[in-house]
Amino acid sequence: MMKGVVFLLLVGAALGSDVLELSDDTFKDGLAGKDIVLVEFYAPWCGHCKRLAPEYEKAATELLKNDPPIALAKVDCVADGKDSCSKYGVSGYPTLKIFRDGEFSQEYDGPREAAGIVSFMKKNAGPSSVELKDNDHLEKKLASAEEVVVVGFFSSNEGLKANFMKAADKQRNDFMFSHTTDEAVMEKRGHKDAVVIFRPKHMHAKFEDASVVLSDADASVDDIVDFVKKNEAGLVGQIKPTTDENYKRPLVIAFYQVDWKKNLKGSRYWRNRVARVAKKHPAVTFAIAAKSDYGNKMSDWGWKADDDTVHAVAYDEKKQTYKMTEKFSVDNLEAFVTEFEGGKLKPYIKSEPVPEENDGPVKIVTGETFNDIVKDPTKDVLIEFYAPWCGHCKKLVPVYDEVGEKFKGSNVVIAKMDATLNDAPPEFKVSGFPTMYWAPKDNKENPVKYQGGREVSDFVEYIKKHATDPVDLPVKKKKKSEL
Repeated sequence: MMKGVVFLLLVGAALGSDVLELSDDTFKDGLAGKDIVLVEFYAPWCGHCKRLAPEYEKAATELLKNDPPIALAKVDCVADGKDSCSKYGVSGYPTLKIFRDGEFSQEYDGPREAAGIVSFMKKNAGPSSVELKDNDHLEKKLASAEEVVVVGFFSSNEGLKANFMKAADKQRNDFMFSHTTDEAVMEKRGHKDAVVIFRPKHMHAKFEDASVVLSDADASVDDIVDFVKKNEAGLVGQIKPTTDENYKRPLVIAFYQVDWKKNLKGSRYWRNRVARVAKKHPAVTFAIAAKSDYGNKMSDWGWKADDDTVHAVAYDEKKQTYKMTEKFSVDNLEAFVTEFEGGKLKPYIKSEPVPEENDGPVKIVTGETFNDIVKDPTKDVLIEFYAPWCGHCKKLVPVYDEVGEKFKGSNVVIAKMDATLNDAPPEFKVSGFPTMYWAPKDNKENPVKYQGGREVSDFVEYIKKHATDPVDLPVKKKKKSEL
């Protein structure tokens, strides 16, 4: 067993990679003896896999420095890892799964950027809440924190502490939790049977409290979770892919080179500029974000992730995106937010040009025409989200075209959209290709993900069963030679 692991490490070193390359023969030995491993199941031709590769590599290098080290691995599903991919139910690429002690533990549903992967895996390794033995331990944790630290001070192991530990298990991917029952620590800090949010030192400002206290000894698990989510950000929090859903919309985010270790002064300077505007708009949530955490977004929006430019984006309650096009300044941000609140801005939608002709059996959908076609209140719609490089998508083309022919002229629209070049509304979540949704005419805001078979008969049977109005397909007449 050890020979196999050593071989993998030697191969990785020879290739200059910190990601373990596993195959069917080495999969078991490669995971043996490791508390936690993140495994990527990929295909060499997959565009999303290629996009993930450099971020995955950066994360692997950073996580090897963790104490203890956390391994990242990958398996080629179209080469010598086919059986492993089949065993673990891989149906799209890339698929990421977390293994503990050599066994499958959970699906990875975290971010696909290096910093997000590192943060997610660190929080999944070890206990969900770290026990603080003394005040020095707490001081060191607070001094090195880059995000809020949630600390529980408890006089017993029952009641509030039990609920706190459950809350930590529930939110371990979003926040750092620690706890103590040490009397000396509680006396020095002045907290007992309380949960305290400590904001990192770089987020301290004159107009904000450095900590927030929940002193309800009867607080439930949900009370603790709600308290943390409501108070962790402060006036201007730092949003990350792992905490995105914690930030209430409407939301305005300033993206720049946030780095509290290498550029504390610059990082704090821009946050304070945003805070000036945030104080004037209490109905809007404000945040800052590191461009490096959102490299793919920067690319999608036509911005560079590695320059010193500051950019701003707003999201409304429907999660529609609004880009600030003026050069970043306090005055321009103020004007942008005012127009955003006043409903005077047009949402940004990534879209291909609208096709001049669209009379085929399968309707072509772009970002600009999505609402007109897919959300047409008079039609049921089956839409496929695909990528040009996706092998499964290419294989589906003749089948899907035949389905389109069968329903041409009916009240059911068969449609498709290149999801690499167009934006879809957030309720149509796409995490792999092809992804298909059924959008009935009377419930467009709650589309149903299609998970049936991929033969013509499977699609026809599904549509007939779920169509809002009865669908009668013409019966194909048999040729005389078939009689």
